[in-house]
Amino acid sequence: MDFFTADFCDEHPELVDVLSHDFKNYGGSEKCRGEVVTIKLDKNNSELIKLLRDEDGTDKVVVVDVNAEFYAVVGENLMKFAEKNNYSGIIVNGYIRDTFQIKEIPVSLWALGTCPKKYIPTTSGQRDIPLSFGGVNFKNGDYIYADTDGVMVTHKPLH
Repeated sequence: MDFFTADFCDEHPELVDVLSHDFKNYGGSEKCRGEVVTIKLDKNNSELIKLLRDEDGTDKVVVVDVNAEFYAVVGENLMKFAEKNNYSGIIVNGYIRDTFQIKEIPVSLWALGTCPKKYIPTTSGQRDIPLSFGGVNFKNGDYIYADTDGVMVTHKPLH
């Protein structure tokens, strides 16, 4: 992936929003880019499992909002699904686990931090709805570009 977020921010300052510095990349890829797919969860990740396991993610980045609940919603198994289905990255307004294993999986995974515990009771989620966290608004069809300098969102592709 031949792009740098800093260059895009310099070239198109009016088109980009930058996600808060509170998010860190735990995945095995330093860069990701793609069209946004949104999902809102209530602690449990069953809806996210279905998305990553069952749908083609070519040129897509999944944006997940769990209201920063202190439960892991992405780990090794979901990252393997994401890799298998060609997702470029995942951004989680929450926590992840299995960091030792996922650093070898070539998918970006941005999150607030880590937590070894997941939420077991199944709850429902909502797909394809506008989300807002980290100082950024996300909606399906937006584009994300992320690298070692951070995550940026734009309403149209810049590549």
